[in-house]
Amino acid sequence: MWHPAHHPLRRLIQINRLWPNRGLATGPVSSVRVTFEKTPESLKVDNSVLLRAPHFSPQTPLASIPCNSLFHRSSSSHLTIQSRSLSSTRSLSTKMQPEGLLYDWNLSDLTPDEVAQRAQKIIEDVTRVYDKVGALKPEDISFDSCIKPLIDIECVQSTEENPIDFIQHSVPNKALRDASLEASKKLQQLSVEMSMRKDVFENICLFKEKVGFEGLTHEQTRFVDKEIIDGKRNGLHLDDAQREEIKSLKNKISDLGTDFRSNLNEDTSFVELTEAELSGVPEDLVKTLEKTENGKLKVTMQYPHFFPVTRQCHVPETRRRVEQVYLSRCLEANTKILEQLISLRHELAQKLGYKNHAAYVQELRMAKTPETVKKFNADLSKKLQPIWKKELEELLKLKEADAKKYGYEFNGKLDFWDARYLMTQIEEQRYSVDQEKLKEYFPLEKVTHGLLAIYQQLLGLKFSECSGVKLWHPDVTLFKVQDAESLDILGYFFLDLHPRDGKYGHAAVFSLQPSCIDPNGKRQPGVCAMMANFSKSTADKPSLLNHGEVVTYFHEFGHLMHGLCSQTSTTRFQGLHVERDFVEAPSQMLENWCWHEEPLQMMSGHYKDGSAIPKELLSKLIDSRLANAGGFNLRQIILSTSDQRFHTGGQVDTTKTFADTYKEIMGIDVMSGTNMPASWGHMVGYDAQYYGYLWSEVFSVDMFQTRFVAEGLMNPTVGKDYRTKILEQGGSKDAADLLKEFLGREPNEEAFLRSKGLGK
Repeated sequence: MWHPAHHPLRRLIQINRLWPNRGLATGPVSSVRVTFEKTPESLKVDNSVLLRAPHFSPQTPLASIPCNSLFHRSSSSHLTIQSRSLSSTRSLSTKMQPEGLLYDWNLSDLTPDEVAQRAQKIIEDVTRVYDKVGALKPEDISFDSCIKPLIDIECVQSTEENPIDFIQHSVPNKALRDASLEASKKLQQLSVEMSMRKDVFENICLFKEKVGFEGLTHEQTRFVDKEIIDGKRNGLHLDDAQREEIKSLKNKISDLGTDFRSNLNEDTSFVELTEAELSGVPEDLVKTLEKTENGKLKVTMQYPHFFPVTRQCHVPETRRRVEQVYLSRCLEANTKILEQLISLRHELAQKLGYKNHAAYVQELRMAKTPETVKKFNADLSKKLQPIWKKELEELLKLKEADAKKYGYEFNGKLDFWDARYLMTQIEEQRYSVDQEKLKEYFPLEKVTHGLLAIYQQLLGLKFSECSGVKLWHPDVTLFKVQDAESLDILGYFFLDLHPRDGKYGHAAVFSLQPSCIDPNGKRQPGVCAMMANFSKSTADKPSLLNHGEVVTYFHEFGHLMHGLCSQTSTTRFQGLHVERDFVEAPSQMLENWCWHEEPLQMMSGHYKDGSAIPKELLSKLIDSRLANAGGFNLRQIILSTSDQRFHTGGQVDTTKTFADTYKEIMGIDVMSGTNMPASWGHMVGYDAQYYGYLWSEVFSVDMFQTRFVAEGLMNPTVGKDYRTKILEQGGSKDAADLLKEFLGREPNEEAFLRSKGLGK
């Protein structure tokens, strides 16, 4: 089957690539010059457009097209297209794919050169707009001349740039991933340079001072205020020499962060083990393991291998070896990069007048100061210690019994590589939750079907799978999201759920096309992709999820909904663009559906016969929610505290700081020769913000208990309230105000403490 990606005209057929200023055009497109590289075959587009090369005979029809356009031959080897009807390029770009989807997502058919060319075009277009705004004379400053162009180019830049960056996380072709990486570096440098434009900053300040906010919407006013705040945080009030220093630091930080992430994506570490060394690991997984040249089995560090081995293998030495390799990924390169990043972040913060990087970051968060975060971590750690003390005693007794059963020496302490294994045993023995048996009721296809049904019912949405659209990998599926009543298109989401070499190695949601008002005044639907690494089906069994993976699936899908239900006007405040220490709250709140009978039954069924989870097993699963609560939450505090310690100083030994923090809070020695932070992806993007997971959980539990538990888990009225008052608002209001509106009062931590087994 012919596809435009296989033809020299492939990027020109996609109208949004034919005219690079897509979305900014204000008048008709007059002509386009198309040069043929080779004599092509006929091109048929959407069954209505037929183009033939000028090399064909004069009797051959050059074109037939149903819109008001003229095509004519010129004397040279090119085709000129004249159009009298197009005021923007959007109308033709949608002919090739579902309505509102502005990009061709067959990313694997791009070439590295095309990725570089697109990035360069974005750089030129963005720079052109900033140059024009920066050159405005005081008497010419208005909303239309100064503010609207910045709002519009932000929409266009995000729409065009996000797919380019996404390539490095998704496509199988390493050359393309490398090209994406290089393009991302240039585009991040562009963002740094534009954020340092003093001429633009001064004109925005003049707009606020001389024109004012009369006639502006709340969101437009917020945009201007945030631009001024950001300008001051970027040092635009400083002299030229100081600004150049800040710009240089930002570029270095940007490049190092890109390298840090790339190293993680490209890591292919593995351990060779015999079948005997994998005793206790599910047989269906062992059967799928690739054999190495010497006949041993290859255990990679991807989640479908790593977690089953470290949680279920009876052989301590195997668990130790796998943990050692896992915690040593990118050890040398990324430890060096991370410590450079920490030092540069500190230097930048101090040049901008802040005590440290954490103070700089948290100024715009709900927490506001590092002192608040430190107190939050310390207070919660203190409250959890009695629970952890009891859990540790139980874990040690379990280890002693396990040592006798499997014939290894009991050393009287909890080793790092024991924790996942013994905590799994606690769940299975104290609560009698057989995780392997439970997995049989969570085939991925059934979970997906049930999850989609729950979200549709809860939020008043309709999901439809889009077939016949070629995407970046055969594993990927595409869905359209509509309002269930009006059938208005809200957006699209991709599900890319299985591991492969070079793919993003964790679970996350990528915003690919912002949901906002486009430069022509029309609503642009959002597009997001969920990346996960669930095991694939085998010849004997379908893909089966453990309950933790079901929770992860539900959580990440909540991020999708946050991005796609957003109804803000600007890209700046759409979807997940909220305070970072609130961004997890909406998804964390939705995790609760994975711990209640009605929704659990909706997304489960035995893979052989579709039978429901037995009541007894389901009750035990729900009761097990507090299992290992002390250890799990203290580990979160360790990560949060380490992050804060890294970013409240200057020069930091990340290996020692992390090891000391772990020992201090949980009393466990980390493994020598490792440095977990070197493979901790949150250190680029979530730096000085990891506390946000527990911080936002305070609000997620409050929302769940106050509204959904009180008024009904599947109550569509509450669901609609949640969609309109939380998800649709994005970052157009402060999170504290959104919470107050949804809860009907100020939020508090009472429900959160109860959920941890603390308080009444």
